[in-house]
Amino acid sequence: MTDVVIVGGGPVGLYLAALLLQEGVKVRVLEQRLRREQHSRAIGIHPPALSALAKVGVASSMVRAGVPILGGTALSRGRTVGSMSFATVSGRFPFVLSLPQFTTESLLERRVHDLDASALTRGARVSGVTDDGGLVTVAVAAPEEAGGGSITGRLLVAADGARSSVRSMLNVPVNTKTYPDHYVMGDFAADGNHEQQAVLYLEAEGIVESFPLPGGLRRWVVRTERPALNMDAGALSRLVQDRTGVRPDPATNTMVSAFSPRSSVACRLVEGRAVLVGDAAHEISPIGGQGMNLGWLDAAELATIICAALAGRPVGSDLHDYVSRRRKTARRARWQAGVNMSLGRPVALPLMGLRNLAFGTVAGFPSANRLMARRFTMQ
Repeated sequence: MTDVVIVGGGPVGLYLAALLLQEGVKVRVLEQRLRREQHSRAIGIHPPALSALAKVGVASSMVRAGVPILGGTALSRGRTVGSMSFATVSGRFPFVLSLPQFTTESLLERRVHDLDASALTRGARVSGVTDDGGLVTVAVAAPEEAGGGSITGRLLVAADGARSSVRSMLNVPVNTKTYPDHYVMGDFAADGNHEQQAVLYLEAEGIVESFPLPGGLRRWVVRTERPALNMDAGALSRLVQDRTGVRPDPATNTMVSAFSPRSSVACRLVEGRAVLVGDAAHEISPIGGQGMNLGWLDAAELATIICAALAGRPVGSDLHDYVSRRRKTARRARWQAGVNMSLGRPVALPLMGLRNLAFGTVAGFPSANRLMARRFTMQ
């Protein structure tokens, strides 16, 4: 018996667990993976999320481990189109932090372990959920030593990702949207240029994005016309060079991955005594780096409501408002991601000139530049 069962031990589930454990709530986190993935995956942490992460005492450790991205530069055919600074977006965190997801998860897991060494159970696959109106029982298909059997809690939180099994067990439908966009990304050794800058190459064949990473690496993201599932480091390096003139060294590559974005928003975020958060509630295109951050902001709001509910206070109105706000925020993020992707699609040369002129004109006005910077950093 526990207060809250959290299914999913990724960044969002671990963060929510830390928030609740700090308040004396008994938490059990069930994670299907036996070990953390070493893929860099999501890397961008925005100022509002850093403020939320500071509540569990991990923001400063993340900043020390990561690379603060201080602004962005847009290039096209070798010329600067425009630039923006993040200096005014936040008093405390005037940057977007670049940090591999495995490091993010490691720091959050360490914090959870410090608060309760037994809170996280790995190798635990949820096979069923029963809600009797007063308690929620979660069936776990795993060896007994990994939490097999069943676990009962007063509340259940599904933080198990975009293909949430718990969401399916609760029969919560999702509104899904697909896009005509495909991307391939890889991490290579940096060449010493644009050290703390994000760079957008606005080219006729499609956008190329580049971001600094810790350890002297740089992430390259290239839009492709079709899924590039079999692309290797050499092919990606050539593709980057063809569009930008920059050739990442294939011998230094640490990861290549292809993806085709989609977005989805769950039709309900609350079902009985269960709540959906993070990608289980709303999957957002990775272009713009909002998804993981949205999940943390979900959890920051939800933790306060959970604590009030466990203390016996009425939270019906608060929960209703929470659902309304988080769905609205998810829809806004989905719209922003759609805009980001549309700006990076292939265009004819005359139209590319007009697009670049418009971008440069907006970036040239200080007030518009600051507004654009706030948009890009989820303010």
